[in-house]
Amino acid sequence: MIRTERIVAGYGDLVILKEVSVEVGKGQTAIIVGPNGAGKSTLLKVITGQVKPVSGKVHFNGLEIEHREVHRIAEMGISIVPEGGRIFPGLTVYNNLKVGSYCRRARSRFKERLQEIYGLFPILKERQVQAAGSLSGGERQMLAIARALMSQPQVILLDEPSMGLAPLIVNEVFDLVRKIKTQDYSIIMTEQNVRKALQLADYAYLLESGSVRFQGAREPFSQNPDIQRAYLGI
Repeated sequence: MIRTERIVAGYGDLVILKEVSVEVGKGQTAIIVGPNGAGKSTLLKVITGQVKPVSGKVHFNGLEIEHREVHRIAEMGISIVPEGGRIFPGLTVYNNLKVGSYCRRARSRFKERLQEIYGLFPILKERQVQAAGSLSGGERQMLAIARALMSQPQVILLDEPSMGLAPLIVNEVFDLVRKIKTQDYSIIMTEQNVRKALQLADYAYLLESGSVRFQGAREPFSQNPDIQRAYLGI
């Protein structure tokens, strides 16, 4: 579904990503872990067109998309939940979800899709006339994920979905990701909670200083001594 090929990217003269190659297949979940400043969020911005690479390719369903505009990439079926969720706090839950269906591919199925989302996240139906800013932290993240799903994506990118949340809420967020994983979406997730993220992963990448230092399927990745010592506390 998504494959990046030797991506070099950054901001101005600052190079963040140094020939980064990752991929995720249909219905699979790939996690990207690593310390702050490693380039995880930048990589997601490259995939969604927010940052244009200096060199390298981004393939989506066999098409090169690295120089396409952000809204064109979204229309193709790639949706992102940015770090912190970034809902519209002054809008109701319903209107946040409506914003999520702005893509041409999703507009005609808005009502049908809304009911599907309410079926997946019943609490959002209960809160639909409530201002999004009044939701709990876990409910806000749920809304952010649901809003992304409203665009009917094939691939959903989750940028640090548990960041800044209390431990109990973190568990709720990972339960949400587990739920959408069963819906056959392809997922790329950056996350610092490596232990929990690995429970959901089919494949994992360790990104450090802008480069992929280690990669592998869930079991080999989690059994690597360096990963265990630095990220799993073993």
